[in-house]
Amino acid sequence: MPITVAELEAVGREAGLCAVGFTTADPFPDVRAELVVRKARGLAGGMQFTYRNPARSTDPDRSLPDATTLIVGAYDYQRLEPDRPADQPVGRVAAYSWEDHYAALREGLDAIATVLRTAGSRATVIADQNHLVDRAVAHRAGIGWWGKSSNVLVPGVGSLVVLGSVLTDAPLEIATAAPVADGCGSCRQCLDGCPTGAIIEPGVVDARRCLAWLLQVDGMFPAEHRDALGDRLYGCDDCQDVCPPNQIRRRRPSDAGADGAWVPILDALDQDDDALMARLGRWYIPNRDPAYLRRNLLLVLGNIGDPGDPRVAAVMGRALDDRRAVVRAHAVWACRRLGLDSLLGRVVDDTTPEVRAELDRVSVARAEAPTRPSTA
Repeated sequence: MPITVAELEAVGREAGLCAVGFTTADPFPDVRAELVVRKARGLAGGMQFTYRNPARSTDPDRSLPDATTLIVGAYDYQRLEPDRPADQPVGRVAAYSWEDHYAALREGLDAIATVLRTAGSRATVIADQNHLVDRAVAHRAGIGWWGKSSNVLVPGVGSLVVLGSVLTDAPLEIATAAPVADGCGSCRQCLDGCPTGAIIEPGVVDARRCLAWLLQVDGMFPAEHRDALGDRLYGCDDCQDVCPPNQIRRRRPSDAGADGAWVPILDALDQDDDALMARLGRWYIPNRDPAYLRRNLLLVLGNIGDPGDPRVAAVMGRALDDRRAVVRAHAVWACRRLGLDSLLGRVVDDTTPEVRAELDRVSVARAEAPTRPSTA
């Protein structure tokens, strides 16, 4: 007896997915054209993901030739924020990185794929890859609506979900999914709540201003966005934190606890590179180079650290002596931000361009630690 979509949906939900949808494996020509336009406008900001090869990421046939159906799954990662440790400055981690939510998503998708394979069909799981435009697939499958934040919002759940698909050649009988009605209306809290104005128009993000992306880019962190970074060490949740649909459900505690949501800055900077990567290497780090973890840690320390704390001065001294120019340069900025200019004699003769640029930059020490924008 043929497998039905109802049976597959039940399998996915039983395996932990909060929503399951179905659509054809036809290409996404409109999405491909839009990706090309946005990349030409510079909005990708060096981001790869689905921008790397729009011809592939908008054509399911590239991932599984002769596939007929895309089965889309969403995994809800809404969690209660653990209490913030108070014994030292800590960096904030975005909720999507507190735990490996994609592992849970894959479990749900794998459960569906296993049923299909057992029945003799081909089935490929695609999640957290460059192979498909996940949000476009989810929208066409009727999972949710396009939000002004550019995220897909699942009715009754919100946008705090990770998305993935099972691509199959199984002979499933699927109906054309009805588009989910827009739930944003006149609300523009995500646009107004973005700390750098990265959402330049409804549904359009300029990656060159997006803090979540800038924390993953190699090289120097843009000077014009360092203050706005505040305590964000990895990712940024602001556009989702202010989104009303994300407030409608009771969130459960995070299995990762405080360790997943907060990183003690001074402890992390005290670690050697191997230990630092062992602790935080699960993140996307440019070129897998721990220097960029140190760069981001120094930026947060400059924004929220206590200049009177002897540990802060000790950490800054070591960073100014680091063999890598990108670390020394951001340490210069952090010292000046904290009013610790007396430490800069260690690099006064440094001739590397990154460090010289920071030494020559006109900067003003902060009067007090900046506060994170309210999400009330």
